[in-house]
Amino acid sequence: MTSDSTEPQDRVTAVFHSARDHRPANADPSPGDTRDLIECGGGPDTGGRAARLLLRLVRRQEFAFAVVGVVNTVMGIGLTVAWLAALGDSVPPSAGVAAAYATGIGIAFLLHRNLVFRVRGRVVRDFLGFAMVNCGGLVANALLLELAVTVLGFPRVPAALVVMGAVAAGTYFGHRYISFHRPVV
Repeated sequence: MTSDSTEPQDRVTAVFHSARDHRPANADPSPGDTRDLIECGGGPDTGGRAARLLLRLVRRQEFAFAVVGVVNTVMGIGLTVAWLAALGDSVPPSAGVAAAYATGIGIAFLLHRNLVFRVRGRVVRDFLGFAMVNCGGLVANALLLELAVTVLGFPRVPAALVVMGAVAAGTYFGHRYISFHRPVV
């Protein structure tokens, strides 16, 4: 790292150029080029402050995806507990899980869209792709875990950790190339 004060900003710009138009993350932007930071920062409706904070903490898109994933997991647990409490004992617990998923997917979509993949436009198409990739991840988790435990005989917890990690990596690429993909122009 040189003493040039623009280098960290240019590195962040390069990483998110890469995320947006699939140029290599180490591509050198022109000195002082802050267009993407300005575009990504946006206004209050795009989560600009939170996005800039996340960019400072996590410069690579893959790590930003992991951080948002942790936030989504904690949020999902909280929503499930809240819905279970709100619905009471007269409703099956699966209704609480479904309500938490329905509530959480919109929030997760906005977090991924604004903080990880940093795209604009095509909101409905992006959301449908996001929901499709998430549902695919759910099905893949269920099928692969069942296969690992019942057919291959692996212990449940280690198998769940491996399967969930692999599916999480797969959903990153699904979101990158399906949910939030933008053609290179």
